Amino acid sequence: MKPMRFGDELKDCLRFIRQPVLKRTLPHPSPISGWAADWVPAIDLKRLFAWAAMLWLINIAALGPLVLAVFELSGAKHRIDVHNLPWIQAIVWAPIVEELLFRYGLRHPIQAIWMVPMLVIVLLSGTSWWASSLLVLTVLLSFWVNVQSKGVGLRAWVVLRHYRSVFSHFFHLVAIAFAAIHLKNFIFTEIEGWMMVVLVLPQWVTGLVLGWMRVTRNIGSAMLLHGMFNAGPLTVAWLALTLTGKG
Repeated sequence: MKPMRFGDELKDCLRFIRQPVLKRTLPHPSPISGWAADWVPAIDLKRLFAWAAMLWLINIAALGPLVLAVFELSGAKHRIDVHNLPWIQAIVWAPIVEELLFRYGLRHPIQAIWMVPMLVIVLLSGTSWWASSLLVLTVLLSFWVNVQSKGVGLRAWVVLRHYRSVFSHFFHLVAIAFAAIHLKNFIFTEIEGWMMVVLVLPQWVTGLVLGWMRVTRNIGSAMLLHGMFNAGPLTVAWLALTLTGKG
């Protein structure tokens, strides 16, 4: 099957954001089935880079000036120390934890009922050894649940049927929650509500695309795109520090 052009994928993404549906619209045949099919990325690196580049362009050219203006106006400070860039946390840890917390459940809402509380603890606890152990345990439990599953029971079927009817609303609520959690990246004393919204606009837009990627491809693809997207700003900061002799 001939892969879709990037322009066609972009149109599909925009249609999906306007009206989210659980139906997979992208052709991505894979010899892998079962639990692993949701984890092995279903996207090649060239296309992955194209999506990351588009998100960088939107966030830098369109949203960047607005966010920077509000950032300076509000007097907020960023928690990230530019002289100690969190490479592993931003490129590996955050994509895994945040995608599992916010987007894994988009296709597995019943698993999300028990996974989300565990992942909230992981997110709030940072990269400590015990939080990382809890993350590994969560992934292993997810694997075990999928292996032990013997089909959808009556109760689960009722839940899933209702979930499908509210999926479009749920999808957008998840994107808003994903953006809101990134307010923790800033330090501020007094700030107006609209300023807080503007500060996390990049995360909101990125969350919409990541949600589309997760639903139409799989969680592994969303994690890869998330990590590549996070690598962009860190690389720019590192280059700026290196070229100015401050790194």
